[in-house]
Amino acid sequence: MTSAVHDRPSWLAEAPPEELRRIVDALYRAHRLVAAMIDLDALLESILEESKQVAHAEACSLLLYDAAQEDLYFRIALGESGDLQTLKREIRLKLGQGIAGTAAAARESVNVADVTTDARFYAAADERSNFQTRNLLAVPLIDRDLLIGVIEVVNKIDGPHFTDMDLHVMEMFSALTAAALANARLIEENLRAERLAALGQAVAGMSHHTKNILAGMTSSVDLIDQGLRQGNQDFLHQSWPVFRRCTERISNFVEDMLAYSKPRIPMRRPCDLDAVIQDACETFQGLLVVKNVDLDVDTQRLRRQHHLDDRALYRVLLNLLTNAADAVPREGGRVRITAFESSEGLLHLEVADNGPGIPEGAWESIFDPFFSTKGSDGTGLGLAVTKKIVEEHGGTIEAGVAPEGGAIFKICVPSQQTGS
Repeated sequence: MTSAVHDRPSWLAEAPPEELRRIVDALYRAHRLVAAMIDLDALLESILEESKQVAHAEACSLLLYDAAQEDLYFRIALGESGDLQTLKREIRLKLGQGIAGTAAAARESVNVADVTTDARFYAAADERSNFQTRNLLAVPLIDRDLLIGVIEVVNKIDGPHFTDMDLHVMEMFSALTAAALANARLIEENLRAERLAALGQAVAGMSHHTKNILAGMTSSVDLIDQGLRQGNQDFLHQSWPVFRRCTERISNFVEDMLAYSKPRIPMRRPCDLDAVIQDACETFQGLLVVKNVDLDVDTQRLRRQHHLDDRALYRVLLNLLTNAADAVPREGGRVRITAFESSEGLLHLEVADNGPGIPEGAWESIFDPFFSTKGSDGTGLGLAVTKKIVEEHGGTIEAGVAPEGGAIFKICVPSQQTGS
């Protein structure tokens, strides 16, 4: 009957217990680093530092394989002497060149006890970095049969050369390093694909939205030109409101893109929130009249003066009113704005409508940039900008089902009271 347990390798059987404990502890720390660290360079430096310590090496380096140029370059070099930056900046090794290139080409570890007797040693690296290599252990990094790079440990500190145990331990560290690099590259590829997809979605949404606005402007310009040529005032009166609404829409669109594109600190100053609400309603009055929307504004419980960024809150109201007016039915549409101050000094602002409400499955995404339930009629920036502005004020915004049956957006913003 054969045993299922393989014989231990000779280097493991001969290793002193304290040495085995030291190796296990180093591997354990390296595995914990892989699980905890996000910064890839910091992770690799930490793994290499553990490799240098566990192999009792004077220096340690990581070379990555460049598949496009079919050579190796120094990504990380650790040591107390030599010009390591020159090594990273100037030295590249073809496959088969130097000890590292040999290990990469053969995909096998190479342990050189005395580099002066090995013709494969690339002395130019020492000359340029002002470093003296005595002995060298190079271990290839392989993940799923793909060459990723090579780890080198240089100059054994407490012995004439690196041992078989050093070789096997470094092969374990190389497997860990290769996995970390492969995972990082996979994550980066996924992120790049997601960024490209998001960019494509954003460009498509913005293009559709701009095209719709420009179509309205072009038809209005044609009618205005015709009215001017014919001296027909009716054409001018009919076309001008459409043209004005289109310019307002494109202006709001640009303002939203600017507001979302960069972080900003609210420009707080004494303001009358009731006046801000009235200004937003007046700006929106044209669309409300066209759609025959009944607008109800309640600001009776609102104290007059607060420290807020009135221009930013004006943009919030415009975005919420736009969504509400787009959602309500053609006949019998109702939009409600309620503003009040709680006993804790928090400002509350609600915008509700009697439209169909937020579609099923959209609740988790309505504040995401470029997400829209309006198809080509929306950019998906309005609610994202609104949320950003509210959070820049230190406030919160949430969506829900309004008593009117449609959607309701509730905003809570802290403000320093300046008067009553």
